[in-house]
Amino acid sequence: MRNFENIIGHEQNIEHLENAIENGQVSHAYIFNGEDGIGKMTTAKAFVKALLCESKNSCGTCQSCIQIDSGNHPDVIYVTHEKAGITVDDIRDQVNQSVFVKPYSSDYKVYIIDEADKMNAAAQNALLKTIEEPPAYAVIILLSNNKESFLETIVSRCVVLNFGPLKESQVREYLHSHYDNMNGREDLAVSYSMGNIGKAKKVIESDDFNEQKDFCLNLMANLEKWDIHEILLSLKQMASYKDYIYDLLDIMTIYYRDILILKVTGLPNKTVFKEKFSVMKNQSIYLSFEGIDTIIKEIEKAKIRLKANVNFDVTLELLLFVMKENGET
Repeated sequence: MRNFENIIGHEQNIEHLENAIENGQVSHAYIFNGEDGIGKMTTAKAFVKALLCESKNSCGTCQSCIQIDSGNHPDVIYVTHEKAGITVDDIRDQVNQSVFVKPYSSDYKVYIIDEADKMNAAAQNALLKTIEEPPAYAVIILLSNNKESFLETIVSRCVVLNFGPLKESQVREYLHSHYDNMNGREDLAVSYSMGNIGKAKKVIESDDFNEQKDFCLNLMANLEKWDIHEILLSLKQMASYKDYIYDLLDIMTIYYRDILILKVTGLPNKTVFKEKFSVMKNQSIYLSFEGIDTIIKEIEKAKIRLKANVNFDVTLELLLFVMKENGET
């Protein structure tokens, strides 16, 4: 199908969706599960476009395709929320009250719920009633980066498609096909992405990201020399990047992986942050394998704690002191 051809990777998921359309076996409910930026929304839109296209081929020229591309198709509803989570009122007002109204111009009526893992228990129970007894034309797509947050009764009634990381070659292929000038950031974008197109695009397109990267590299290059006052000052600076904290943590992970590479090979060609080669080479001499492993694991623990709403300052302070303790000569 024409529209799926624009998606790089996720071949098994695309094959499943194509077969469902061709064989008339479209499910009433799907969970697209994977980290933010991995391609869930892009795939959902391609699926809906193929499903509702008047020629059943994502032609791009029929009224349905044009309306989907413009975000104005009357039978495609994007469920939104204003609060931190998705409430029962959001589900009742945007899904339950309209789902039994027949499609305006299509065979299907599709609901796309982004950040669906943010539904509280009441919202999930309200949605469950619709998923248990949906009208034949309804298709509900839940986009989530944590399917474990759903009630088991929700998961058992959905087709679950997991979206994993792409290969480095696939990320590079995407960048080459979408950017004429990457400002020397291609290698960083590919490595930082860890198989996530959204992250790769951020490196290429965002000057803010470069600022965050420089802050992080300076922090990790000097942390073992700093006293408590200087560490706490850095913690305050990190708070100014609170909205981008997961980006900073990913940069930290890649930095210590670079040190590990230098410790094993001594060669800079496989590292990402080549501008910090001399500093990382020196750190690779006195950092032990166990110390590097401890730091990388502590970064992952920090992500888990932050997602569980553990206090930001406490989480980052603990991380910085573990990094300093394991990085001291």
